[in-house]
Amino acid sequence: MPNEPTQTTSGKRPAPIAPEHQRRLGEILTELAALGFCLPGSLAERHIRCPRPGCHCHADPPKLHGPYIAWTRKVNQKTVTRNLTPEQARRYGPWFQDNRRLRQLTSELHALSLNAAAEAEEWGEK
Repeated sequence: MPNEPTQTTSGKRPAPIAPEHQRRLGEILTELAALGFCLPGSLAERHIRCPRPGCHCHADPPKLHGPYIAWTRKVNQKTVTRNLTPEQARRYGPWFQDNRRLRQLTSELHALSLNAAAEAEEWGEK
C-alpha cells in the first residue's frame, strides 16, 4: 500500500497498518478517482425585494421577485454570489455534489490516517 511508514521517531519499526485501515483507504481512493469536476460553494433558491418603492414586492403581504438560483462561494475570503439559470443549476448540480463528497472523503481520510498512525506508533488516545 502507498506511504507505508518505515521507521518511528524512536527508531523502532512501527506495527503494520491494520488491514481494515488498508481496506478503507483503498475504498476512499477508488471513490476519489470516480469523482468528476467539483465546484465549491452552495446553491440556494432566493426570493428578493427590489429597490423600487411602488413595486408589488413592497406590498403587504409582499409578493417577492424570484425564484432566483444563487451560487455562493468564498473567493479570497470574500463571499461571491452569482445567479444561475435553472438549466445551469441542473447542468452543474452534480459538480456541487461531487465537491461535497470530496470534502467528506477528505475528512474521512484525515481521520483514518490519524487512527492508523496512532495504532502503528502505539500513541494511544489524545
